[in-house]
Amino acid sequence: MKHLLKILFSGAIAMVVSANAFSQDLIASQAPIDKKIRSIDSLAMQKQIKAEQNEFPGLDIYPEWTNDYVNYSNANIPDSYVIDLTGFFMPTPSTKITDIFGYRPRRRRSHAGLDIKVQTGDTIRAAFDGKVRVVQDQGRSGYGKYIVIRHDNGLETVYGHLSKHLVKADQLVRAGDVIGLGGSTGRSTGSHLHFETRFLGIAINPALMFDFEKQDIVADTYTFYKNKTVERAAKQQTSSSKTTAVAATSSGAVYYKVKSGDSLSKIAAKQGITIDQLCKLNNLTRKSVLRPGQMIRCS
Repeated sequence: MKHLLKILFSGAIAMVVSANAFSQDLIASQAPIDKKIRSIDSLAMQKQIKAEQNEFPGLDIYPEWTNDYVNYSNANIPDSYVIDLTGFFMPTPSTKITDIFGYRPRRRRSHAGLDIKVQTGDTIRAAFDGKVRVVQDQGRSGYGKYIVIRHDNGLETVYGHLSKHLVKADQLVRAGDVIGLGGSTGRSTGSHLHFETRFLGIAINPALMFDFEKQDIVADTYTFYKNKTVERAAKQQTSSSKTTAVAATSSGAVYYKVKSGDSLSKIAAKQGITIDQLCKLNNLTRKSVLRPGQMIRCS
């Protein structure tokens, strides 16, 4: 009898061990499947997030989507925001800047963008991926025929004085897509592209991001600062291949560190000022020779 009980007990233990081993094998075999399912779920979620970002670029920072106007009156401006400039496309191959960003004494008013020389009918392209927010015609005033595109990186770009719109409001565009043709509509004295870069309605000098002479971006990222003094504080934005060298004093005066190949005209274009202003700020003449490493005051 004892022998029989011993056999039955041993058999029960063997069954339990076998069941545990089977469960462990099942869990082990199921683990890669679960991992794959999680991976699929993650990819699906990433695609969904990307689709929502494309449909509503800047959804996390912009207070609204409107097809009516450029500015915002109820935007919550962050203290700082890093703007990704990679994936760009120059809006025009033209390299000639005909008017700078900022206050223009001769016209006694501020200029919210850069004017780039183009001919009527020249192709104008989207600077980044995004969604067309505004397609309007102000007639003989303001921008004339213009387009506003909101981009995934948080920027909005404005293209003014066009002769023709080639996109519609709420249309998705890719960097480099043709959006319009150059012209001289609105308040304009000659054919050119008025190009603006804005963040939550705040105009930023496009020359701080785009180098029209080299048809390239200045750096891979640009950091927007709500406090202009902080924005001009000493900093270097570095990337794998591009570096900006802009510094400032506590008073807010901006300085630029001269690099090999720089000239007064190149620095003036990058900083959005005239060569004469640059010379006056630094007691230089147009014939002055610049040295790499030399600090040039730009404001």
